Amino acid sequence: MKNLKLLLITMFALAFFAACGSNQDALTPESPENSMLSDVTAAVNGEAGELVISFGFEKQSGWASNQFAVWIEDAGGYYVESLYVTAWATGGGAGKRSEVLSEWVNRSGFTDKTQSETDAVSSATPHTGALSYTWDFTDYPDGEYVFFVEGNLRWANRVVFSGAFTAGAEVIKTITAEAEYIYQ
Repeated sequence: MKNLKLLLITMFALAFFAACGSNQDALTPESPENSMLSDVTAAVNGEAGELVISFGFEKQSGWASNQFAVWIEDAGGYYVESLYVTAWATGGGAGKRSEVLSEWVNRSGFTDKTQSETDAVSSATPHTGALSYTWDFTDYPDGEYVFFVEGNLRWANRVVFSGAFTAGAEVIKTITAEAEYIYQ
């Protein structure tokens, strides 16, 4: 009986580590189509004073994925505002794993924010589907800004989408974000 228990424990441990290893290796530079985020665009409506960032989200199976953040910076690279962050990341996940949304954590000053500040922009990871987040820039000075969408794909593998736009111009414009894949 003792040997059977040891055998079962060993088999469970091997299956667990095999699953973790395959998860980490599932995304490679040759396969960015496995990304959980796709088709990131932004619609600027200068007359209404808003930016709507839209993208497809497909929840990934496995560990160390499905975390993402959406934020705005000015053209000089200074953080302006977060529009959304997964609650797991703000609720301690970023502290447990340094690779979780590392761009957003570094740029937003997240570690200096109060709980109420992070609660205001975070919620549970959404279901698979089309998502959109709106930034009302009427209280901000006219000028050049950049929007970002960062997602953890698997462990330290990430994608960061970005696109520049002008706030205050009386135009309606659609911007397709550029993706940068970061593989560790």
